[in-house]
Parts: sequence; C-alpha cells; structure tokens
Amino acid sequence: MIWILILALVLAAGFLLALRGRKGHPGWKELRGWYYAHRGLHDGERPENSMAAFRAALEHGYGIELDLHLLKDGSLAVFHDYDLKRMTGRDGKIEDLTAPELKTCFLKGTQETIPVFEDVLALFAGKAPMIIELKSDGTNVDALCQTAMTALRDYSGPYCVESFDSRCLMWLKKRAPQVIRGQLSEDYLHEKTILPWPLAFAMTYDLENFLTVPDFLAFRFNNRNLFTNSITRKLWGVQGVTWTLRTKEDFDAAVKEGWIPIFEGFRP
Repeated sequence: MIWILILALVLAAGFLLALRGRKGHPGWKELRGWYYAHRGLHDGERPENSMAAFRAALEHGYGIELDLHLLKDGSLAVFHDYDLKRMTGRDGKIEDLTAPELKTCFLKGTQETIPVFEDVLALFAGKAPMIIELKSDGTNVDALCQTAMTALRDYSGPYCVESFDSRCLMWLKKRAPQVIRGQLSEDYLHEKTILPWPLAFAMTYDLENFLTVPDFLAFRFNNRNLFTNSITRKLWGVQGVTWTLRTKEDFDAAVKEGWIPIFEGFRP
C-alpha cells in the first residue's frame, strides 16, 4: 500500500513539474495593461495584417498581434495564412514568395499589400507593444527563429513572441532566453487537428512546458478554463493570454480573470 502511495506522489510531482513555466520576467511591466488588436485593427476597408490596420491600432492606443512567415529570399512577411488564396485571391504559398513580390499581392481587393516585418517595426518604433506569432512550416524552425531575432536585435520597443510550434519556443529558450516566449494552444482533443493523439493530448494539457518553460500561455478563449491552465498559471505564475475575443462580454470576462486580451471585430 505504501508503495502505491509513493508511486502516486511521484507521478503527481512529475505531472506538476511538467507544467512548469517561467515567472516574473521584467518585460511584463510594458506588456500588461494593453489591449491587443488581432492582426491589427482591421475592418472592411483595412485588411488584417496590413499597414493600414496597424496604423489604426496605433491611432486608437492598442497593441497588436501579428504573424510572421519566412520567405524564400530570407525576408519576413507579415501574413497569417500559409496559402495566399483567402487574402489575395492568388494561388500559391506565402513561403514561395520574395519580398519584392509581396508588393504585387493586394489584400482583399484593396491597395494594401503584404507588409514586410521591417516596415511594421519602423511604424511601431516602441510606441505600443506587439505579440509576434512565429508561423513555421514545420521545416524552417531554425531559420525562422534566427531571422526574426536578427530583425528584432536592435528594436527597443516592447514585444513578446509566441508560436503553436513548441520547437520555436525551445529555440528561443536556448538561444534567446531574454525574449518573453509563449505557447499558443487550444483544446486539440475537441478541435479539428492533424496532430497525432499523444501530441494533441500533450499540447492540450500543457505537458510540453517542461521543454519550453514558457512565460505565458496563449489559449483559445473557449478553452481557457482547462484545469492544467489553472495549475500552470497559479502554481508557476505563468501569464495567460487569450484569443480571439469578438464580443464585449468575452473581453470583459477575460480581463476580469487576468488574461491579456487579443480582440477582433469591435473596439473595447
């Protein structure tokens, strides 16, 4: 009987250790207290992840969340999808383009084109914080992370970096530990996913944290109350970020619970 109890205690301790994160990064003082416009403050006239949407966010006093892809010429494009079709009407993949070719990709029938990351950095210039999502294609983790950190090397404004790909966080943990890093996730067990079941289980319940030791969890709003999120936030002091808030009711609930809000479709 005593051995069963000891085994249970060891397993419980291992489980709690697997959820660990990093607490108290000094950079949080510049990131907390802001509201973050999802892909900029976009609407029918200002497409998502466009310079117009980012300018509007700045003008209204919001931080932004944006997405980074690595292009074939080594440049960084600010664009969400891997496929160009939804936003530009063109066939093809974003990673197959070069920076000059972005100027021929018009967003949602407007005159706005896909920005390069350097232009967004120049626009923000430390005026408001950014949540930067690294969009790896599964094969370019090292190159994407290195290129992003090189672009941010001389940037003095507040930002943090997140990714669904835990390998990006492992890269940051090893090579750029000063950067605030966060694990993007959701309930993969009940959302549509191509992940194998063991990986979906681990990522749903934060079990990869022992490899990435994140500063924050960025969880889908409807999945935020998973018990492991509560343990990770309360036991390890990890900050919560939640996406994507599309109603004032959800926004107010997230802020009341201490989550940093990423919103879209309205102005808080």
